[in-house]
Amino acid sequence: MNNRKKTYHGVTLGILMVDSTFTRFVGDIGNAQTWPFPVQYKIVRGASPAEMISLEASDVLQPFKDAADELIGDGVDGITTTCGFLALYQQALAEHCPVPVCTSALLQVPLVERLIPGNQRVGVLTYSAEALNAVHLEAAGVAADTPVVGIPRDSEFFRWIIEGDDQVPIEAIRDDALAAARRLVAENPEVGAIVSECTNLTPFAADIRKETGLPVFDMVSMVTWFQMGLKPRTYVQD
Repeated sequence: MNNRKKTYHGVTLGILMVDSTFTRFVGDIGNAQTWPFPVQYKIVRGASPAEMISLEASDVLQPFKDAADELIGDGVDGITTTCGFLALYQQALAEHCPVPVCTSALLQVPLVERLIPGNQRVGVLTYSAEALNAVHLEAAGVAADTPVVGIPRDSEFFRWIIEGDDQVPIEAIRDDALAAARRLVAENPEVGAIVSECTNLTPFAADIRKETGLPVFDMVSMVTWFQMGLKPRTYVQD
């Protein structure tokens, strides 16, 4: 039984937010309207998008631990994050926190692989294919040879995130996401399902599904599953 003192009432999930300034559209984990259940956010100061794509050379693990401690101390029952690259911290945060931790949509890849035929692969869409390396994949239990395609560095999508430019039109961002999805499938015809590492791709999941004809899994599907474990639905009344 959970006897921890709660400051947040009716909130099960705590979300560690990257310190960013770009617009988070509905569908993004960082937009509260995405969720059919209440969530509590905590910004991890100094953990910028630039830091996220260079985590191996960064020193932001302790700020993430501290922010998680604050959320847990105030009563949340599970911790998640707004950046898939934080799979690199999955083990460290899970060992540190007294509640379950789900850092990245990449954690779904091993499961999704078992949902599709054996001659197919899961393909990963990421913010930066240059930054998402074998160390991140191994931390999420993902094979190092998994097909990965990222958003080009000269794209509007990339600039929207890294520069925090909220004037970039959503149509341009969607076009970049769809172009990456098309390239993933074209370059890897064995891909039978897609997992989006980048939480900022989730507003376009339905578009990616329509464009490619493939199942799409992302941080919304991951967190929805996670929340169902933290607060199962009641079916039988006493």
